[in-house]
Amino acid sequence: MDKKTTIRVSLVVAIAFFMQFLDTTAVNTAIPVMADAFATDVVHLSTGVTSYLMALAIFIPVSGWIADRFGTRKVFCGAIAFFILSSVLCGTSQNLVQFVVYRIMQGMAGAMMSPVGRLAVLKVTPKEELPTAMNYITIPALVAPIVGPLVGGYLTTFWSWRWIFYLNVPISIACILLAWRYIPEEEPRKGRTAAKKPFDWGGFVLSGTALAGFMYGVELFSKANVPYWVSLSTVLGSLVVLFFNVWHSGRTAAPLIDYTVMKVRTYAITIWVGSVSRIVIGAFPYLVPLMFQEGFGLSPFESGLLFLSTMVGNLSMKSATVWIIRHFKFRSILLVNGFLVALFTLFTALLLPDTPVWIIVVTLFCSGLVRSMQFSSLTTLAFADIAERKMTSANTLYSTVQQMSTGMGIAVGAVALRFANLIDGGVAGHYTVPDFRLAFIFVAAVGFLHLFGYTLLRPSAGNAVRIRKSGK
Repeated sequence: MDKKTTIRVSLVVAIAFFMQFLDTTAVNTAIPVMADAFATDVVHLSTGVTSYLMALAIFIPVSGWIADRFGTRKVFCGAIAFFILSSVLCGTSQNLVQFVVYRIMQGMAGAMMSPVGRLAVLKVTPKEELPTAMNYITIPALVAPIVGPLVGGYLTTFWSWRWIFYLNVPISIACILLAWRYIPEEEPRKGRTAAKKPFDWGGFVLSGTALAGFMYGVELFSKANVPYWVSLSTVLGSLVVLFFNVWHSGRTAAPLIDYTVMKVRTYAITIWVGSVSRIVIGAFPYLVPLMFQEGFGLSPFESGLLFLSTMVGNLSMKSATVWIIRHFKFRSILLVNGFLVALFTLFTALLLPDTPVWIIVVTLFCSGLVRSMQFSSLTTLAFADIAERKMTSANTLYSTVQQMSTGMGIAVGAVALRFANLIDGGVAGHYTVPDFRLAFIFVAAVGFLHLFGYTLLRPSAGNAVRIRKSGK
């Protein structure tokens, strides 16, 4: 495929990703108002958020099998259409039960949209153009968590929380039209190909149980009224089931999740070590707005405006990301930039309510720069040395792990904050600036310590996507 096709498909997928991530983060802002509308409390309404995440976890592993059988373009467009339907239904919800059911439907659609969208990009992108393509589709994961609360807050305050869901409709329709126009139709498979492989029901039950349990356990860590042993037991039990899923996969001819891709060294490092990086990155947008509101006493709107400087940093780095990947080895980028991610996390711990605004803005801007670089580099390196026949399996596993590590980022931030509050002798649920300082120091320490894992990368790691072929 030519470069224009790669860019077009990447932009279409990026729009879909942005819509999905924006919807997820905007809903969190509207929870108190929605609870009043449904005549319930925020604790019960949070099941709408949990149910969405669990549906994602259960159905993401199925996405690769469905895409192989029915075609990437058809599944991607079908998932967006189902997302439209479920979004409209969410907006028309009259009670909590309806909302939870419709959010599960949204999660099922999202579970197809994200991994299949990335797969569409991978299938049309030559290795040497992978940095450019991954640069485009990683923007939504970094920008949407920052813009989402502002959009959600605005719509909830001046319109209605229902418009958070109705907003998805015109964007989704545009995505379907663009996707059908620019994502190439795959040629029908012939003979005994992956498109005819049987569905792995055993793997589906095991992976669904493990991943849903894991995401639920992670979600429990953020609940102040849930004992730690309940959350930890749920997560550990899920990991045991996941171990059996890996065991099952090795003894199945056509596993739902093919773990043999972990034999590729660069891919394995982006899974194991990269997950810790994503946890450190994911804890930041959870802790910073909370610190501004709880610790600094700012309003949600003021907090959102300050945090926008992180988004500006994210977007500013995008123009330099591809150049940096072309000129420096992945090993050096991940080590040096990873150090900077941890360093600016540590700098955030030093911010105080009376810190000049320009210092806060510069700190968040620089943090946005390095978070963006790390995220894009990891996503690019993950698929650099994967053979084309293994791309679907690698994408399915990567999407699953990325979803888990994103949830873990919030959990680590929540647990660090609760422990900091306990160490400082504070009142449970009432966090102070010293609590946030300790939480950021802990996250920064994790960021520094895990960098050792990137030293295991060979200097030549990812050269297949770094170095352009002659004549191109």
